[in-house]
Amino acid sequence: MSVSVIVVTYEWPKALERVLESLSRQTVMPLEIIVTDDGSSPDTRAVVDAWQEKMECELHYLWQPDEGFRAARARNRGVAVSHGEYMVFLDGDCLVFPDFVERHQRLAEMGCQVVGNRILMDEALSRRVLEGKESPCRWSVLRWLKGRVSGEINRLLPMVRLGEGQWRKRRALKWKGAQSCNLGVWRRDFLAVNGFDENFSGWGHEDADLVVRLMGSGIIRKDGHFSVPVLHLWHRENTRELEPENLQRLNDVLRGERELVALSGVANHIQDSENGG
Repeated sequence: MSVSVIVVTYEWPKALERVLESLSRQTVMPLEIIVTDDGSSPDTRAVVDAWQEKMECELHYLWQPDEGFRAARARNRGVAVSHGEYMVFLDGDCLVFPDFVERHQRLAEMGCQVVGNRILMDEALSRRVLEGKESPCRWSVLRWLKGRVSGEINRLLPMVRLGEGQWRKRRALKWKGAQSCNLGVWRRDFLAVNGFDENFSGWGHEDADLVVRLMGSGIIRKDGHFSVPVLHLWHRENTRELEPENLQRLNDVLRGERELVALSGVANHIQDSENGG
């Protein structure tokens, strides 16, 4: 099974540097990593260019003009140029452990989408990570315990590793808590619902909307908890001025008042890529 890792980023090259560094240490490398940029300055492109020579898999870069928060469109563009059978979505402020891709491969199952979780780092630890002074992905058990007691991280349980079992499907149709900062889905299932709905603009709920529409098409939730956590760097919250409109769109699909197939989604970008656009 071939895996494409889709990393969305915006104006935080130092964070992207650490994310790519963590991806470079995978026990099983993906087929490709696609960094899809929602309108950053050239500094971000420079980070990707520097890593292209060091990464043991294909590393691609896409850029779109900065016209506000358009993460849905950026992710769709990443999928449109990808070649993997399986998509793993990751945010440009989330570091991964060395077994991240390997465990996503193990969890992948037809008819399922894999919803992972995250561990939040506090501001001080995040600053040290960005400066290259800390590498939590390499911490010992004792260091993790110290980090939890000191408040550097918000929880320890995601570090526990458990195997397969029906318990992973106990929330088969529960969409709450699912986020695209750590989400695995088969490419064909993603295309069947036309990917992320690009009518979502500004922060909020475009990932929940995708998960809900996948469920409506028969793709159930499989928990990646206790298997594929990511480490989330601290940052100030994005503006949420458009959240009410996005929430309304999500509620529409939950009530069955909107089609499961996005009207504005990945299909247009696939056509553009095929036409050389």
